[in-house]
Amino acid sequence: MAKLVLLSEGLTGSSFELKAEKTTVGRLEDNAFQIPEPSVSSHHCEILLRGTEVVVKDLNSTNGTFVGGEKTTETVLKHGQILRLGQVEMRLETPEGAAAAKKMPLDQTRAIPRGVKVNELEQGRAPVFDKNSPFAKKSNKTTIIFLSIGGVLIVIIIVFVVIALQKLK
Repeated sequence: MAKLVLLSEGLTGSSFELKAEKTTVGRLEDNAFQIPEPSVSSHHCEILLRGTEVVVKDLNSTNGTFVGGEKTTETVLKHGQILRLGQVEMRLETPEGAAAAKKMPLDQTRAIPRGVKVNELEQGRAPVFDKNSPFAKKSNKTTIIFLSIGGVLIVIIIVFVVIALQKLK
């Protein structure tokens, strides 16, 4: 069964199962799904079940209804999408979407050829990384050049200051 899981602070973890074909959502108690938050209109929107589709329809709310960050008047809500009513965010969770997410293969998974062994850490020996490793020591050539040029410039500035002070005397 589809449900809306609240994500906003103070409401986190609360959820509402969508059992009826039409569910009204709003701030007042006469809504099927009441959200007592000032940014939610008294009758903010309707959630409609049309077969396997979950449709959200704005009821001319003051602060708007947003799906995936886009303002909408009526749209199909898909598994995992974020619905925002005023300042309150919630996520749609469906059994079909959860099952599909579990079946999806992992992309770009690869095994690390050799990790650090516990006994190496206990003995204080650091693993040796080859030059192609992302953890290999980087060259300090650029730093040395930069510091050398900076040192020469400082010496030149000091010489000019000394010459300028001697001309003033």
